[in-house]
Amino acid sequence: MTKPKGPVLIELDTPAATGPDRAPPVPEVLVPAPEGRAMQAVALLAARPRSRLGRFFWLSASALFTFILGVAAWAFIDRLFAEYPLLGWIAAVLVGLFVLASLMIALREWSAYARLMRLDGVHKAALAAIASHDLKAARKVVGQIEMLYAGRPDTEWGRARLKERAGDVFDADALLALAEAELMAPLDRAARLQIEAAARQVATVTAIVPLALADVAAALMANLRMIRRIAEIYGGRAGALGSWRLLRTVLTHLVATGAVAVGDDLIHSIAGGGLLSKLSRRFGEGVVNGALTARVGVAAIEVCRPLPFAALPKPKVTNLVSRALAGLFGTSRGEKGAGEASDS
Repeated sequence: MTKPKGPVLIELDTPAATGPDRAPPVPEVLVPAPEGRAMQAVALLAARPRSRLGRFFWLSASALFTFILGVAAWAFIDRLFAEYPLLGWIAAVLVGLFVLASLMIALREWSAYARLMRLDGVHKAALAAIASHDLKAARKVVGQIEMLYAGRPDTEWGRARLKERAGDVFDADALLALAEAELMAPLDRAARLQIEAAARQVATVTAIVPLALADVAAALMANLRMIRRIAEIYGGRAGALGSWRLLRTVLTHLVATGAVAVGDDLIHSIAGGGLLSKLSRRFGEGVVNGALTARVGVAAIEVCRPLPFAALPKPKVTNLVSRALAGLFGTSRGEKGAGEASDS
């Protein structure tokens, strides 16, 4: 069999494209949607259940370290007293100042924790008064809130209006709604500003910093600072341990309810979120981490607020993030105005 010398023609079933307009489209590369990995890591880290064995280990290790440190300091001061009495007195005074400072810090932490427990007690009493429609219990809750915010200039006008109008209200729900409208409105505005600032910071660090763990550390510190300031706004004054406990309480609640899971509705409801996730995954991650930070802030408000939301609207995550990221990642002015109008 001889090979043909001429060209070989192969017939195709479908006609070949004769121009760019008839060429098949290029398949679209699917970019994975942002997941907010930094806030997911923070939530899992803070909401991880405590181990009794681990707690016992750290308590015993702390006690042993304190005992060894105390014995070493006592031996050092005793030796100084034997050899150099003046240096021994100086060392004794310095150790006494250190112990005094440690006791003052412990007292401050205990006081901060007590104020957080006081807020929680007022919140539970308000829920009980609403459920039972007890006017006497409602007046007691209002009195506790007035004592809590006595001397604060940001609630002075509201306390004066509440005192003028509270005597004319003879319904428990109406009295608590009046107290919420007069006293909680300025505090809610201040808390929303803190949430917006924290969401902006977390989104910016996530979008700009390329380091793997830097965004996780920044998200953790920003959320701790935000929760602490929200507690201070509502009268909690959380210390270092109290802030960490609040963060654990808030994130445990969010993890249990699935609120830290990111869905498509959250991304597309934020102005520019879908476009940013296609242009840059880092920008998309920043938007989602900012949104999850706003969710943590709203949960912190619910935990620290002495009164539940009834007369005033609860802050919305989409509105908070739209205002926080306005102009940062290309948020339009119209969407910002719409968010402000719906949240006011």
